[in-house]
Amino acid sequence: MRPELEIISAWIAPNTRVLDLGCGDGALLAYLSAHRHVSGYGLEIDTGNLLACIRAGVNVIHADLEAGLADFGDGSFDYVIMTQTLQAVRHTEALLDEMLRVGRQGIVTFPSFGFWRYRLQIAAQGLMPVGKTLPYQWYDTPNVHLFTIRDFEHLCQRKRIAILQRTVLDHAHRIRRGPQLWPNLLGEIALYRLGRT
Repeated sequence: MRPELEIISAWIAPNTRVLDLGCGDGALLAYLSAHRHVSGYGLEIDTGNLLACIRAGVNVIHADLEAGLADFGDGSFDYVIMTQTLQAVRHTEALLDEMLRVGRQGIVTFPSFGFWRYRLQIAAQGLMPVGKTLPYQWYDTPNVHLFTIRDFEHLCQRKRIAILQRTVLDHAHRIRRGPQLWPNLLGEIALYRLGRT
């Protein structure tokens, strides 16, 4: 699993219900089911990933996150997770609201466009950043919102979303002291556990 998924799995209490938005190949849900005894579903739009989920024994529903989560009742899940997807959805605020309506807590991860290497690429080359976490060119990227850790925290404050836990990873996707002290500059991947105030 990607390093941030290992951190997320430590945040999930055993024997809980999880909804994974944009679950990809279902690796996180499969791990949580095997090691944390969670039950739940993944939502995925890509047909190749749907097949991978089915092969892995993950409960998956073909769905477009832009349509919302109206099929799920209030408080249906203990956790609603969205990894590396928040920047790729058009209706960010609405989806955050839906996450925290459907789940007691939300967990999101995203690449921070304030990371120093990305800033340097723009300043020195005049080109949009491309790297390990952002492997796309500007014209074929699925990312529709480019935001920083500070941007996200301002949004949470404005929407009265409680930040219950935050971890920031460096360029090698490790927990280091620098990104914890200066997250907006030295953090490449941000992980948040959220709730309602």
